[in-house]
Formats: sequence, C-alpha cells, structure tokens
Amino acid sequence: MDLQEFFAQHPKVALGFSGGVDSSYLLYAGIKYGADIKPYFVKGPFQPEFERQDVLKMAELLHIDNLAIVEANPLTDERVVQNDQLRCYYCKQRVFGLIKEQAARDGYKVLIDGTNASDDLADRPGFKALQEMQVLSPLLQAGLTKMEIRRHSQEAGLFTWDKPSYACLATRIPTGYPLELSTLRKVERAEAALREMGYSDFRIRVLDKAAKLQLKPQQMEKLLQEREKVKNLLLQEFEDIYLDLKER
Repeated sequence: MDLQEFFAQHPKVALGFSGGVDSSYLLYAGIKYGADIKPYFVKGPFQPEFERQDVLKMAELLHIDNLAIVEANPLTDERVVQNDQLRCYYCKQRVFGLIKEQAARDGYKVLIDGTNASDDLADRPGFKALQEMQVLSPLLQAGLTKMEIRRHSQEAGLFTWDKPSYACLATRIPTGYPLELSTLRKVERAEAALREMGYSDFRIRVLDKAAKLQLKPQQMEKLLQEREKVKNLLLQEFEDIYLDLKER
C-alpha cells in the first residue's frame, strides 16, 4: 500500500507530529493526497525548544492552520522516571494516550505516526505501545525507508529533508538512572549552545555529573579548533567532559 492508497482509505487522521523528517513528510503527503490531517505536537520535558520551532516553521510552510500543541509531562509517571528498559513503552503510552484523547474530542478517530521501514522494531518497546493503541504507521506500511523519505522530502521542498535524526532528551540518561528534570534541562541548554556554534547530528550523554560528547568524525577537526570554547561552555553545566571517539 502506498501513501496515496493509505490516505484514500483513511481520509481523516490525527498525526503525532514531532517536526522531524518522517512526520513532516507524512504531513506533507496527507495534504498532497487530500486527507483531513490534523498534526499534534507534544510539548514536554523530553522535547527541546528547537523541535517546537521546527514544528511551527513546518506548519507555516505547509499552510497548516489546525496545529495542536498538547502539554504532557511523562515525569509525573514514576515508571518513566525509573528509566528502566520499558521507559519508552510507558512514555509512549502516556504521550500518545493524551494525543488520542484530544484527537477523539476533535473528531479524529484514526491516529498515525512516522515510524518508517528503516526503524529497527525488534527492540522498540515504544512501538509496541503504539501497536497496542492501534496507532497506524503509513510510512512503514508503504515500505518507505529513511533514505527514500529524505529524497522525497527534498523533492517536495521540505527543509527537514537533511535534518539529523533526533532522539528525545530522555535517551541522554543511561538506562537505570532515574530521570530528573534538572539534568534534562542541562542537556538541553548544552546541546542548544553547541548547535548555535554550528554543530549538528551530535549527542551529549550524561555520565553521573559528567558529559560525554558524541559527534560525527567530520566535525572532529572543528571541535579541536574550538576546544577551549566548547570546554568552557560544557563546564557551565557539567563537572567533567569526555569525548567519545567511537563513530556514531
């Protein structure tokens, strides 16, 4: 089933919209094929501000006037805070549960997300939660890979076509270490500062009170040239800094 066929069969859908490559292309495709598609962006402690800005930018680009922003705080769920192997499962339950409730009130009974054919679903507790809630994944059903979605997005003129993949801020904390809002905020501020310096497609992982910086090899020379500035920037948030030399 391709996307045109999907939207012909599901002409009215709610979309869990992150502002990333996949959900942005899905939103574009829904509009292109004439669907009544309403995007829902969830704002909470796991989503950095730049994601909200990208959502607003994409809504403007696609002339979306029905964007809904749903406030959610998964940290009120102790199972999420514990940050065990099922953290993503509990978080998706909560977040998409809120979207589903709001969408139903808005008259949208079908909920879709941006899971695609390149996603490794073998160890994805979050995807299991989506399946249990009967969330549909049109990109996956259409067999579209990440590379194909990027190509189609570029052809469509979407600025997200080359946007780096982004995992929520909770993934910066090692499994088994409780999630704290103060730590998430430190990561968000540090990553935002590095982004302003021109770094992209990188991560800051938390190791107790230290930061482990992961970035692409092609940005290593830039980092070494700006070593002192980066060091001073990260020391504003963390007590120590490590550089991960393994390729991401």
